Amino acid sequence: MRTLRFVTTNPGKVREAEQYLSDVYDVTQHDYDYAEIQSDELADIAARGAEDAYEAQDADVPIIVDDAGLFVRALDGFPGPYSSYVEDTLGIERVWDLAEDLEDRRGAFRCTVAYTDGDVTETFSGAVQGTVVAPRGDGGFGYDPIFEHDGETFAEMDTERKNALSHRGRALAKLADWLAEREN
Repeated sequence: MRTLRFVTTNPGKVREAEQYLSDVYDVTQHDYDYAEIQSDELADIAARGAEDAYEAQDADVPIIVDDAGLFVRALDGFPGPYSSYVEDTLGIERVWDLAEDLEDRRGAFRCTVAYTDGDVTETFSGAVQGTVVAPRGDGGFGYDPIFEHDGETFAEMDTERKNALSHRGRALAKLADWLAEREN
């Protein structure tokens, strides 16, 4: 079985990727701190990160990188691709404070997974619609406690349910389909 490196510090993301890709690849966590470009487009950020990580590695192994964010409609997509920085700087409670009085608190979790093997770089996107709510639940990470889908926050869902409908899972499913087509 071939190896695919997932550039992330989050082992939960690796486990999620394994659910979609383990038929073709042994997915391993790859700790590499690439310089994230500033862009309003998740695909640009993820693709550049994957290409940088591929060039810096000590082997000829395909790489995937994901970039994701919470996009709130009434805030013109904020925090969007800046979600990690906003979470680290303000925290999710203050993001909730920004959204609490909005008439329309609908938004989406969006994710783009970039794959590169040194010759080809492709991106795959997924999204899940929901609503920003007051923090609830103890599971997940990031914005999960304030993102509600079908009456339940991602932080209230068990890992299996969350991964089955997550934005990252949807992007990984598209990647898995594309890899399967390439194999044929």
